[in-house]
Amino acid sequence: MDLSVKIGYCVLDHPIMNASGPRCTESSELCDLLFSDSSAIVSKSCTLEKREGNEKPRYYHNQYLSINSMGLPNNGYNFYIDIIDKINNHKTKPYIISVAGLKLDDNINIINEIHDKVISGSIKNIGIELNLSCPNLINKGQLAYDFENMDIYLSSLFSKVNIYHINMFGIKLPPYFELHHFKIVSDILKKYPIDFITTINSIGNGLYIDHIKENVVIKPKEGLGGLGGSIIKPTGLSNVFNFAKYFTDCNIKIIGVGGIEKGSDVFEYLLAGASAVQLGTHFYKEGIKCFTDLKEELVQIMKEKNYNQISDFKGKVVLDNVFI
Repeated sequence: MDLSVKIGYCVLDHPIMNASGPRCTESSELCDLLFSDSSAIVSKSCTLEKREGNEKPRYYHNQYLSINSMGLPNNGYNFYIDIIDKINNHKTKPYIISVAGLKLDDNINIINEIHDKVISGSIKNIGIELNLSCPNLINKGQLAYDFENMDIYLSSLFSKVNIYHINMFGIKLPPYFELHHFKIVSDILKKYPIDFITTINSIGNGLYIDHIKENVVIKPKEGLGGLGGSIIKPTGLSNVFNFAKYFTDCNIKIIGVGGIEKGSDVFEYLLAGASAVQLGTHFYKEGIKCFTDLKEELVQIMKEKNYNQISDFKGKVVLDNVFI
């Protein structure tokens, strides 16, 4: 059975990887991912300088959801570039660096230094995921909701960066809720050399109250934070489904995120049009064994349905057999 998928110039052994955020900040965590069944290693979103992030407590989860206001804690971009050699010496699993500079010039510098690192040696399978959708920076909005400025931003970025030797370059997007927004964003993205989008980032500015303690569960932003977990899966699926409609005439692939906990969830995202998926909250709760579990569950579903490869069913959700 062939589970492989191609995004840009990277070939993934199967479509399941980690999402930037949980368990991918430190060297030991990235090495755990290297030797796990995750099809790629996605780093923590990195900034120019090391950041401690927002005050604690800044993360909470229960059976149904997670809420966080991390504030981009990370070790600074040099840390995530320097570890490339260590990863490359062991395996050729794709390594995707999540880039989240706090201003345009930061991202230009980071991306160009990653590119320089790649062309300086024989390093392969390096990707970049540009995060334009962090909802948890205090007093800073999400650029990906400001369509005109996002277009201007990307135009300036791509005029000043060299990504020729980057094997896959993508944009991490927030959830969109108005149907006409998908065409607007798609038309913008198709103007640039983008291989994939990652959708969705957490749903921003949710609020969870512990009714027993009569209090919010995280401290930053008066308890407001990005929502993840199983409750956001319908929104994640919707964003994949709606973007897929507009990418049939280009090579932009979709990595789906949001509420994935079982192999059937992966299957649903692929049916909706995703080429791959990322695990966030579930990975945080279950650890690296989740990649093996979900891959095996996906294989079992494909066997039961007589599918031999992902392309047999990707994007083929049936709309004319709606049960009421």
